[in-house]
Amino acid sequence: MVIDQLKNAHHYYSLGEGIAAALRYLQNTDATKVEPGRYALDGDQLFAMVQQYDTKPKEQGFWEAHRKYIDVQYVAQGLEHMGFAHLNQLRPQPYDEEKDFLKLEGEGEFVLMRAGTFVILGPEDAHMPGMAVAAPQPVRKVVVKVRI
Repeated sequence: MVIDQLKNAHHYYSLGEGIAAALRYLQNTDATKVEPGRYALDGDQLFAMVQQYDTKPKEQGFWEAHRKYIDVQYVAQGLEHMGFAHLNQLRPQPYDEEKDFLKLEGEGEFVLMRAGTFVILGPEDAHMPGMAVAAPQPVRKVVVKVRI
């Protein structure tokens, strides 16, 4: 997992063309003005999902991971906790290949995601996004999916 501020995104361009394209999209897009929805950037190879939601208590969250895509998650507005754990620290449930979704159980750590913060999550990075810090609050986020 990588966590940093979007102003430092250029440091991570060398992680691959897809990640560089995802980070450039985030840098060049005012996510506060884009309607929620899915936006194809390069078909199913690279797409963005603009989301708006209220964070929820951690007891309502769940761990997830993906095998086909790297997530680049960017908080445009609001504040949330992002859970993270290495895949081998958690107990996997059956993998849904069609949705590229692996649900997991167990314990992990949480980091504070302020507006302007992004994370890069690979297949080994289980995560629990959208968790409330103190109380539920609105968040606007962009998740760019980069095909592996």
